[in-house]
Amino acid sequence: MFSCWLSRLCRGLSTPTGRVTHLIQGSLSRRLMLSSQRRIPELSSFVARTNTCGELRSSHLGQEVTLCGWIQYRRQNIFLVLRDFHGLVQVVIPQDESAASVKKILCEAPMESVVQVSGTVISRPPGQENPKMPTGEIEIKVKSAQLLNTCKKLPFEIKDFVKKTEALRLQYRYLDLRSFQMQYNLRLRSRMVMKMREYLCNLHGFVDIETPTLFKRTPGGAKEFVIPSREPGKFYCLPQSPQQFKQLLMVGGLDRYFQVARCYRDEGSRPDRQPEFTQIDIEMSFVDQIGIRSLIEGLLQYSWPSDKDPVVVPFPSMTFAEALASYGTDKPDTRFGMKIVDISDVFRNTKVGFLQDALSKPQGTVKAICISEGTKYLKRKDIESLRKLAADHFNQSFSLSQEVLPVFPKANRNWNSPVAKSIMEEQRSELIRLMEIQEDGVVLLTAGEHRKACSVLGKLRLECADLLEARGLVLRDPALFSFLWVVDFPLFLPKEENPGELESAHHPFTAPHPSDIHLLHTEPKQVRSQHYDLVLNGNEIGGGSIRIHDAELQRYILATLLKEDVKLLSHLLQALDFGAPPHGGIALGLDRLICLVTGAPSIRDVIAFPKSFRGHDLMSNAPDSLPPEELKPYHIQVSWPADSEAEKSSLNQPYHPES
Repeated sequence: MFSCWLSRLCRGLSTPTGRVTHLIQGSLSRRLMLSSQRRIPELSSFVARTNTCGELRSSHLGQEVTLCGWIQYRRQNIFLVLRDFHGLVQVVIPQDESAASVKKILCEAPMESVVQVSGTVISRPPGQENPKMPTGEIEIKVKSAQLLNTCKKLPFEIKDFVKKTEALRLQYRYLDLRSFQMQYNLRLRSRMVMKMREYLCNLHGFVDIETPTLFKRTPGGAKEFVIPSREPGKFYCLPQSPQQFKQLLMVGGLDRYFQVARCYRDEGSRPDRQPEFTQIDIEMSFVDQIGIRSLIEGLLQYSWPSDKDPVVVPFPSMTFAEALASYGTDKPDTRFGMKIVDISDVFRNTKVGFLQDALSKPQGTVKAICISEGTKYLKRKDIESLRKLAADHFNQSFSLSQEVLPVFPKANRNWNSPVAKSIMEEQRSELIRLMEIQEDGVVLLTAGEHRKACSVLGKLRLECADLLEARGLVLRDPALFSFLWVVDFPLFLPKEENPGELESAHHPFTAPHPSDIHLLHTEPKQVRSQHYDLVLNGNEIGGGSIRIHDAELQRYILATLLKEDVKLLSHLLQALDFGAPPHGGIALGLDRLICLVTGAPSIRDVIAFPKSFRGHDLMSNAPDSLPPEELKPYHIQVSWPADSEAEKSSLNQPYHPES
């Protein structure tokens, strides 16, 4: 049949289309000749699997099945565990001589080789069931097998209990993705995002809109990644978030927008931060803060994994001032106590020098936290470590008015605390009453300006919790998810490098609190914002605000208070002048949220291909250098200082991952 078809093609050479058929014939002839000269893998016998490894149960007994997967484990050349994305199943390797070829394939193939097996689903012998495996009641009696691809020696075993450095995991990320934990994390992430889309689009009328990732430099916020263009001296920037675009969509009358948005910040990585990350980005018109908070509570409740304790709404709220005063941070972990207590009145008439000095200054205060059972679980070296941590928190040694000292109101020990002997009996009694100190309690005391004193004790509070839990005392239930709204943030903060100037506490598009607008012209540092953060177990997982929709107010804040170049935002200011509706929104950090839900130690464990701690891709060695001829169209020339020749030459050497 093929030869007849080919001869008809040859006869077609005499027709007007003969040149086309001649090309086809030549191509076919060359392919036939090449196939006869080299060995092409035989895939014609490949049959698609009938089932996945994780779906077979007792209800499938007696069925003939074909499975494909990786060899995870082999025991005594009798049993083999086959794995795919859906689960594990045990395979019985045939031992009779008639199936010698099948046994050879399954017994000689290295671990993690890809195989196809066909056989019958049978029950495991009585007493050999594995209740820990969903497929633990059955096994596959193999009749035929095919080696689809062999595996070379691995850099590490594909087992969750085998410890691997993060650098090695990132260098061979495609292997790390085979682990159960990584696949569980990514599957859960996918399910939650799907449910969020369903909730927003199908139940609340949101529109999923993509926004550009090539934008321009904008004032305020984090550093942006710069992208060269072919126009001399002009650059794009990758957006830190779709903030301006989603506000422009509200001006455009879209009313309810959301996006699973990629965002970029040219900052150092941390366990909970990446140069590129993902947000669930939301904006709404004609809405107030309560409406947005209610929407997000419903969104999380609807998308929450079924294998976790259900989300209880509404979430409690706390002002920024309350959070700082009680927990020393704007993202408090409310799963345990150990709150900060103001004990200034206890020591108002103290003779202790540094306490007197602190209380004599404006905003001077004395603060303390009580570590329950501290004398039982903490040692002298722990207390000294906490004091050193407090000093390092401000990157300098404390002055006397910023010292952190241990006090043991009920215990018969001082640990050389210089303040203990100077505390009068009535002060000690009042301290015990005010802080509800039990027999083994230890008080960490500091004095100084309110915000600094609270901040350092907030840091020590978390460190104490880590120390106590390391010694066996459970303070934070890992199965508990404690949500909290933090509201009434300051609109502005003094710049660190120049305290006389202001910067936005969050971003310059946040609207001031209605009752504080009159203070913009007189006391801008006292103005509260309509910003709100969502906190989960001491981690910020979302932040948003009601936006400024009045162009004149936006110009005043940018130009007069923040001293920014308004020309950079002329497009937004012009849009606000064209009938912008009142609007507001929020962005949830998807990576951080999934990290907390799964209990992963880092957001890199819930991202398929993350960057390293230093922002590198250890798998592909990005970022990488480019030759001068490829940079020329972008009008960029890389210059190296005279003492950087070694570094320059190292770019052409093999890359060594971070340890």
